[in-house]
Amino acid sequence: MNIRSITCFANPHWPVNEPALAHIQSLIAAARPAFESAGYTVQTTRLATIPFPNLLADLRVDEVVNLAQVIEKAAKSAGFDYLSLGPANPDLPDSYGVIPEVLRATQAVFLSGIIASQDAGVSLPAVRSCARVIQQTAGISPDGFGNLRFAALANVSPGAPFFPAAYHAGGTPAFALATEAADLAVEACSSASSLAEARQNLVSVLEGHARVLTAVGNDLAGEYQVEFSGIDFSLAPFPEEARSIGAALERLGISSVGQHGTLAAVAFLAEAIDRARFRRVGFSGVMLPVLEDAVLADRAARGLLSITDLLLYSAVCGTGLDTIPLPGSTTEEELAAVLLDLAVLAQRLNKPLTARLMPVPGKSAGDPTGFDFDYFANSVVLPLRSSPLSGLLSGGESFEIQGIGQRG
Repeated sequence: MNIRSITCFANPHWPVNEPALAHIQSLIAAARPAFESAGYTVQTTRLATIPFPNLLADLRVDEVVNLAQVIEKAAKSAGFDYLSLGPANPDLPDSYGVIPEVLRATQAVFLSGIIASQDAGVSLPAVRSCARVIQQTAGISPDGFGNLRFAALANVSPGAPFFPAAYHAGGTPAFALATEAADLAVEACSSASSLAEARQNLVSVLEGHARVLTAVGNDLAGEYQVEFSGIDFSLAPFPEEARSIGAALERLGISSVGQHGTLAAVAFLAEAIDRARFRRVGFSGVMLPVLEDAVLADRAARGLLSITDLLLYSAVCGTGLDTIPLPGSTTEEELAAVLLDLAVLAQRLNKPLTARLMPVPGKSAGDPTGFDFDYFANSVVLPLRSSPLSGLLSGGESFEIQGIGQRG
């Protein structure tokens, strides 16, 4: 198991407050070697700020681009590999439109956009705005890679350490851990002779790692006067079979991810994470990013795993639709229909979900992807069964969807 990220949460202020960044710079300089000394590989260090609309009174493109470039440079100097400037907000509709230009003008900045929240419900204008961002961002590079740095958020609270979803609520600086833990599930399921044993294997190994990680986190928090928020033990993969969540699911007994029985396998692993006792933060579920997982990428390329399947599995597990390659011709209206489904699913089930969709310019459904990225396994462009919304669902409303079991 690796630590995917040590993610710090802080308000850099604007103009940038140098002492505030110096404080967390000291923390991150100590945190990486502390966790490495405990036996973990730390892949990245990341900084998540309060939402960028809260830092600026003027959301003109040039103002936001300048803010992003200045804080990106400051974050790099402070020892952070990546920076999240948080989500655009439905209350500030203009905040969505600046995102493609910010992504175009930066290299390490991640952004997001809220499409649904417990307080405000589902925002149809925000759904369409995020769809427009995805479509426009796809053209930043020939391979559509820009959308790796953008996600639509539904019911995602501050403090989740995985990017692009991460943002800070404000107040005391904090840090949390995002793990790359799919290999733990592969091992737990491969060595078991029963479902009960597989579950106990996974619970035990998660709790064992959590004790070590929490002890280190608590020591750092005390020394640097910040909050250690906890661990997001989502079973994030790496693109090789030994670290594939798809492989773990198939070890439970399904012949191939995407066939019937997959929903049961996903729910089984997610429920095992729920049973484990640790200081949890973020999603702490099963993560199914198609392009980050060798087995998922292969099953999608063979036509066994669809976007509809992944949306179904999101109902019982972690993060939603992640790193999904789509035809370059996908329209804003077609994207909006997918995002609306995800937003309503998150609302109805009272859970956080995200969508990181990646239209690939010039590619059609069935074409091979050609990403040159160490953390991706290539697959094929997936077909999208979507048409533009019309009638009432094409309006400008925000609407509430009560969660299951709730009463008005």
